[in-house]
Amino acid sequence: MRILVVGAGAIGGYFGGRLLQAGRDVTFLVRPKRAAELQTHGLVINSPHGDVTLRDPPVVLATELNQPFDLILLSCKAFDLDDAIASFAPAVGPGTAILPLLNGIAHLDVLDRKFGADRVLGGQCVVAATLNAVRQVVQLNPMHSITFGERDGTVSARVEAIAAILSGAMFEVHASPLILQEMWEKWVFLATLAGATCAMRATVGNVLAAPGGADFILGVLDECTAVASASGYAPRGPFLERTRGMVTAAGSPLTASMFRDIQAGAPIESEHVIGDLIARGDAAKTPLPRLRVIFTHLQAYQLQRGG
Repeated sequence: MRILVVGAGAIGGYFGGRLLQAGRDVTFLVRPKRAAELQTHGLVINSPHGDVTLRDPPVVLATELNQPFDLILLSCKAFDLDDAIASFAPAVGPGTAILPLLNGIAHLDVLDRKFGADRVLGGQCVVAATLNAVRQVVQLNPMHSITFGERDGTVSARVEAIAAILSGAMFEVHASPLILQEMWEKWVFLATLAGATCAMRATVGNVLAAPGGADFILGVLDECTAVASASGYAPRGPFLERTRGMVTAAGSPLTASMFRDIQAGAPIESEHVIGDLIARGDAAKTPLPRLRVIFTHLQAYQLQRGG
């Protein structure tokens, strides 16, 4: 199975690198600057599961892409989705499966309109990773998994084939018949974590230590849960219990990647993670006072940085 990994940043570099390390047929679709970095230094992964330097990883530029791949692993930021689609479109053939690992849900509609819903799987990943100052992929904690599946709930032959090729590459792989439910639950968790830590510019532990902090975080979780429930994907009990435990753990150093992006002065996925939740909540007439304040805060940051 020929796999095209769109980008070799933190997410694409980590999962694509682990697949390449395991001997899979992986090519990275990258921009010229990243291609030069990889040619000079290799793809370097620093991880609790073991460091690796992959010399001369196979790369292709968008201008050179002229043949279809079997699987496209899409891990770009939401604000780069249109550019990413334009770059990998020549690699989409009649039998190509697209596995997006973006946050939220809205990207599915965009991909469906461009390529057809039959080519687009549901998917999500769990990994805390970043690029350091010398452009190495750094995994920040041991969690690393990809969950994916057909959005109609079936377990198809292509899902089984993809699960087989992704397995054995040092990260967890889950083929799920409930992928949309799982994507919504991740969205609820991410929006709660990102919303609270970005708005307060603090770790979960420091937010909790502040007056009213616990009420604020749990209130954000309640609002996100209400939107998911109104959309037909009510978060399940074990998920909510686990999430409440994570966002009320005293002294927790936990933050969201969006928080780290703000610290770095980088663009953020405010529209995709928070704005889309508000739009869906408005359609269901769900009150969302905390999310509205958070969204205003995030949009003000974007405007201040010129985005």
